[in-house]
Parts: sequence; structure tokens; C-alpha cells
Amino acid sequence: MNRQKILIVDDDPVIVKAMSLKLASADYEVVSAVDGSEGIAAARREKPDLILLDINFPADVGFDWDGFKIIAWLQRVDEAKGTPVVVISGGEAAKFEKRAIQAGAIAYFQKPVDNGKLLVLIRKTLDAAAAKPA
Repeated sequence: MNRQKILIVDDDPVIVKAMSLKLASADYEVVSAVDGSEGIAAARREKPDLILLDINFPADVGFDWDGFKIIAWLQRVDEAKGTPVVVISGGEAAKFEKRAIQAGAIAYFQKPVDNGKLLVLIRKTLDAAAAKPA
């Protein structure tokens, strides 16, 4: 049986490493990206079952990515349409949570993330997706 794949898009290598280890120990395959363009490319190439996405990214040369722009792009990319997105952010929850859900995220987690609650949400989301007829 193939392991379910999770894409982490976050510019903080410590967050990526910690989440990758936690997800791998829960038997998920993990792919990561450090910015919006890399995240979109990884979503196209890897076709993840779920995406964990930060909101804030440093300004990039040529294009200023943020998690909301990435969500909008993912919704237009055939390989990523319908892929559940969970926003993880160190930004102000009051400022970003409602906006993230309205943009299409299924949930919002404030950093530092409660890994137990995140894993429960991931498991429920992926189990529900697997139970749906194709």
C-alpha cells in the first residue's frame, strides 16, 4: 500500500524538519518546499494528498508570495485542485484564521503547532478522502 503524501510549504527549516519527522513517524511520506514557486512545482510533480502551508514568506525576487496567493494558485492547478490545505502560521490568528478558511483552507493552526491535534486532523481528512468513491 502506498503511503499518503504530505507537502510542507514553509520557509523555516526548523519547522520543516520538525514537522517532517513527526509526519514520517506517523507513516506519511513527506515532501517539502521553501517558497511559493517551489510549493506549486512540488504540488504539480508530487500530487500530495494534503498540503501544510505557511502564510508568511520573505519577499522573493520578482514575485511576492504569501500563503493566500499560493492557495489561489493551487486551486487553479489541475494536479492540486481539491487537495486539502491546512494553514500553519506564526502570524496573528485573529488576522489570518478567518481569511485562510475563506480562501479555501480546511483548517488553521497557530505556531507552535499542537502536533497531536494536527495529526488527528490529517488522519481524519485523509481517511475521509480515501473513503469517497473516485
